[in-house]
Amino acid sequence: MNQTITTIKTNALIPNPWNTNVVSPENQTKIEESVKRFGMFKPLVCRTLEDGRIEIIGGQHRWEAAVALGIEEVDIVNLGKIDDKKAKEISLVDNARYGSDDGIRLSELFHELDDIADYTPYTEADILKVFSSAEVDLDSLGTLDEEEKDLEKKVEDLTKSSPTYQVMRFKVPIGDAEFVQGIIDGIIKKQGFTSSDSLTNAGDALVFLCGKKNED
Repeated sequence: MNQTITTIKTNALIPNPWNTNVVSPENQTKIEESVKRFGMFKPLVCRTLEDGRIEIIGGQHRWEAAVALGIEEVDIVNLGKIDDKKAKEISLVDNARYGSDDGIRLSELFHELDDIADYTPYTEADILKVFSSAEVDLDSLGTLDEEEKDLEKKVEDLTKSSPTYQVMRFKVPIGDAEFVQGIIDGIIKKQGFTSSDSLTNAGDALVFLCGKKNED
């Protein structure tokens, strides 16, 4: 398989019609924020079609962010004229995530970085889950109580900016957290609760879910 790295006009690329990787409007905004901060630091993966057009195999959402931000040129890795089957296989591999995060090391990384919820796929709930489930080195990282105080400060700030909302906090078993978050994220996407901050969107989804249960 011939591979060439080159720079190409952003509007010269086309997306493939079978991309299975879908992100919410909120996460697409985060992708755009990451591109603003770091640029297109990783080339898009593409192939050349029989008619000469260049089709994106991997990195479509970053390409969409580049288009939205008015970035005129991007770097690509062109795999040449590969067939549909091979292109789809590579697309699945490119979108897949083989590993999982080490909770302790991830929490350490979170401590070192700022505003990670603005430009990474992690939500406030994800971040709180990492801090609450990891066996953190209390001497070097501080206590979880301090982390909760930081979160409470953020909650207070959000409450002041949204006086029509009341902040409610819940704890769920660690084993159920991913399931609960998936339900909330699904409602947010399906009902279009994406116009506010992540906490407000999640609250709107919870209210919708409770209302639907009452109807049943």
